[in-house]
Amino acid sequence: MQWYLVATLLTILTCSQGILTTLSQSNGGYKYDYATVPFLAEVFKLAVSTGLLWKKFQKSSLPKMTTEWKTVALYPIPSIIYLIHNNVQFATLAYVDTSTYQIMGNLKILTTGILFRLFLGRKLSNLQWMAIVLLAVGTTTSQLKGHGETSRDSLFSAPIQGYMLGALSACLSALAGVYTEYLMKKNNDNFYWQNIQLYTFGAIFNMARLLLDDFRGGFEKGPWWQRIFNGYTITTWMVVLNLGSTGLLVSWLMKYADNIVKVYSTSMAMLLTMTVSIFLFNFKPTLQLFLGIIICMMSLHMYFAPPSMLVDMPLTVRSDEEKLIEASVDRRARP
Repeated sequence: MQWYLVATLLTILTCSQGILTTLSQSNGGYKYDYATVPFLAEVFKLAVSTGLLWKKFQKSSLPKMTTEWKTVALYPIPSIIYLIHNNVQFATLAYVDTSTYQIMGNLKILTTGILFRLFLGRKLSNLQWMAIVLLAVGTTTSQLKGHGETSRDSLFSAPIQGYMLGALSACLSALAGVYTEYLMKKNNDNFYWQNIQLYTFGAIFNMARLLLDDFRGGFEKGPWWQRIFNGYTITTWMVVLNLGSTGLLVSWLMKYADNIVKVYSTSMAMLLTMTVSIFLFNFKPTLQLFLGIIICMMSLHMYFAPPSMLVDMPLTVRSDEEKLIEASVDRRARP
C-alpha cells in the first residue's frame, strides 16, 4: 500500500473523529464516560493486530518476533510519555484559554521536525524546513479570530507558566511520535507483533487511568467495568472504531513512512474539519481559515514536490535537495 493513500485515509478519519465526537454529545455533554473510549480503542487495536498476526502464522512461516525483555521494555515508554503529556495539557489549560492553547499546539509541528532531525538523524532540505514552518504558520492563521472577535485576554496576556507548559506539551507530543517511529524501525520485527506490544501497554495504562478515576471518586458510581458501556450509542461506537482505526494507520505510517507525513495528515485533517463544520454545524468561515488552507496547501506542495517543480533548474544538473527528496519518497514507497 502506498504511503500517500494511508495518509489520505488518516486525514479523513482524523477529521471525522472530531465530528463524530461532537455528534455523540447530548445537550452539550456526554452521557457515557469518555475515559472508556481510549481504553476500548486500545482493545480494538490490540484485537485487530492479534488477529492479523494469527492470520500471518497460518499463511507463512514464523514471522520475526523479538521477545527479549530489554526490547519489550522499550514499548511502555510511548504510553508513559503520552500519560505525562495529557497531564501537562490539563496544567496548561489552567493558565491559558482554549484558543491560545490550540494555537500553541501548532508548535508540535516545528518540534517534530527538530526531533525528527536530532534523534532519527533524518536530514531535511532547506525547502522542506521552509515547508514545515509554512505548515505551522498556515494552521495557526486558520485558528486566529477575526477583528472584533478577540477576547479581552489576548494571545500574549497569559502567565509565563502557560507558555512554558505549552512548549513542554508540544515537545512531549513530538517526542512520543518520534520515539514510536524509532521503535517501529528499530528492527525487522513483524509489524503486527510490534503493534501488539504497543497496544498491550496502551490498554494497561488506560485501564490504570480508569481505576485512578474510580479511587478519586470514591467508587461513587461503582467500578468502571460495571458501567463501561453505560450511555453508549451507535455514534459512540463509531467514535471508538474511528479512534482505533486512526491509531492503526498512524502505526503503519511510523513503520513505513515517517512522522512528517503524519504531521501533514493531522494538520490537513484540522483544516478539513473546519471546512466540513461550515455545512454540519453552521460554523462561520473566516478569511483566516481560507488563508490558512492556501498556506498549508503551498506547504504540502513545497515539502513533497521535487525541487525541479518549484524552481528553474538546468535539466542536466540535479541538486542535492532533489536527490534527498527523491530518496525520501522512494523509502516511503517501499514497505
